[in-house]
Amino acid sequence: MNKIYPSAAKALEGIVKDGQLLAVGGFGLCGIPEALIDALRDSGVKDLVVISNNAGVDGFGLGKLLETRQIKKMISSYVGENKEFERQYLAGELQLEFTPQGTLAEKLRAGGAGIPAFYVRTGVGTLVAEGKEAREFDGHTYILERALVPEVSLVKAWKADRSGNLLFRRTARNFNPAVAMAGKITVVEVEEIVETGTFDPDAIHLPGIYVHRLVLNANPEKRIEKRTITEKAGV
Repeated sequence: MNKIYPSAAKALEGIVKDGQLLAVGGFGLCGIPEALIDALRDSGVKDLVVISNNAGVDGFGLGKLLETRQIKKMISSYVGENKEFERQYLAGELQLEFTPQGTLAEKLRAGGAGIPAFYVRTGVGTLVAEGKEAREFDGHTYILERALVPEVSLVKAWKADRSGNLLFRRTARNFNPAVAMAGKITVVEVEEIVETGTFDPDAIHLPGIYVHRLVLNANPEKRIEKRTITEKAGV
């Protein structure tokens, strides 16, 4: 089975559609599937529900899909650094399901592991717990969280072999393995594709059974977020 596609647009062809639940790997701008996000934008699909730790920044990453109004709802743990996200949310134009970061990671991991739901203490007594089942275990209250199983997952890895076995590079590993495992169909953007058998089996971070389509992006931009502070006289 050939998993390699000639372009990001071809890799998404026939699997993305309006109103879909998608998951996108990355943390901030680290380890985001840049080419696949651009191809998703260019596909014109709309009313998307997107699972991602955050929504990029203005004009880059998922921020591009916010600008084109293709995202209807975000399931995220962090919404800073994106003025368009803030504007749409405060104007009632964008839905948001705020999810604690560890809970979001576990919801994806559980989805990939075939676990439909789990109990967690995080969020008890807050808005996060509203409408969710609560139970007591060992004297503590827990809330029930449902797993996430996106129809399509978009992932960034460093290297892949032709069978889809993946290696991630340092912190770009972040949410990507969990997003890849959770997706019904997982599309992975990589910087290098090698022959099957090249990798030491013990070095593989994610087995190819979770990967359905691969696309090569040998020279991603890899934009870096930089902190800026307001300059004040005498500081």
